[in-house]
Amino acid sequence: MSTLTIEELADMLQPNQPVAGLDLGTKTIGLSMSDLGRRFATPRTVIKRVKFTKDAETLLTFAAKEKVAAFVIGLPMNMDGSAGPRVQATRAFVRSMTEKTDIPFVYWDERLSTVAAERALLEMDVSRAKRSERIDSAAASFILQGALDRLSALGTGAGRNSEEV
Repeated sequence: MSTLTIEELADMLQPNQPVAGLDLGTKTIGLSMSDLGRRFATPRTVIKRVKFTKDAETLLTFAAKEKVAAFVIGLPMNMDGSAGPRVQATRAFVRSMTEKTDIPFVYWDERLSTVAAERALLEMDVSRAKRSERIDSAAASFILQGALDRLSALGTGAGRNSEEV
């Protein structure tokens, strides 16, 4: 299915279909999951990146276990809105993943998600060592929560357009 806009995802989702959030790094992939009502994003495990084939297998095993309907993946735009090398790497990762799965991907601007995740972990008085372990999944949760909030504002699932005439 490849990539969708957040609006297309809102039209496609059925009730009780969870969505996963991804924070793609060079060494790790942070994961988060929505609840079935798609109100809350919860940090999950961090995948240690090895090579694409193994990373994809691990991610798809996670998706099958959690019955993921879609992936929201952070797009690391520069602060001025331009796309740098990390954006290109993220798009290449998604292109490669769409050859392996029908689960759609939605790009979500992730500017400042890691900063917000770091602040939240600091406020919870998480030690530096624990923060480094949890930062990627916390960032994935910030990415996913932003998308969930947008989906909620759009109204999601079957019948969304039934009021529009």
